[in-house]
Amino acid sequence: MKTRQEIKEEAREMVAQQRGTAILVGVIVSLITFVSGRLDAAVFYITGHYGALYWLVYWVGMGIIYVASVNMIGEYLKIYKGENASAGAVFSEMGTNFGRKLGGMFLMTIYLILWFLLLIIPGIIKTFSYFFAPNILADCPNVSANQAIKISMRITQGHKWEIFVFVLSFLGWWILSIFTLGILAILYVNPYFYTADAGLYLELKNKALEDGIITYEDLGMEEETVTETPFNFMN
Repeated sequence: MKTRQEIKEEAREMVAQQRGTAILVGVIVSLITFVSGRLDAAVFYITGHYGALYWLVYWVGMGIIYVASVNMIGEYLKIYKGENASAGAVFSEMGTNFGRKLGGMFLMTIYLILWFLLLIIPGIIKTFSYFFAPNILADCPNVSANQAIKISMRITQGHKWEIFVFVLSFLGWWILSIFTLGILAILYVNPYFYTADAGLYLELKNKALEDGIITYEDLGMEEETVTETPFNFMN
């Protein structure tokens, strides 16, 4: 059973095998996010107010970012599994299940906003409950948008602390990236984090399958299509 350290070590090895692609996938999504933000600013500068045109451009941009992010996660899943990833898939897969990917990310955002409006602590807890919804949207094309969120809640049940520690273990890298003006994040930290995140998801998903918390039918998969990778942080 893989520990957090083992997952991270394997992620580093897998990234090293496809480093160029791992970097480019993240860069493309960052550029999409940057361009979307600049378009928002340009519309506001031209119109001078947050009118209908501004919000149209904003939400179209957010929709593209949401779907591109799911596609990005799908490529990091391939990298962790040792499959050939493609940076171009961020664009080429844009039309594949677009509404489902967009709906899942949009619902997750709305749910989190509502939880944070209640109280900070419940919002944080739900953040980790929904943590793997994007992974499920990328990994399980037959799972609906809302069901992806529900399955994430079941997979993460009893493991939120482990996920929190996993994220926290990258804090030092992100702080160090600030001192390199983000260059370290682009070239190393982000590909490393997202690939390790893919590994953590796969381990917890397969543990949930083993424990009967979820079924292959829930994931819209045949049993033989899922690779067994048991998970245990205590080893």
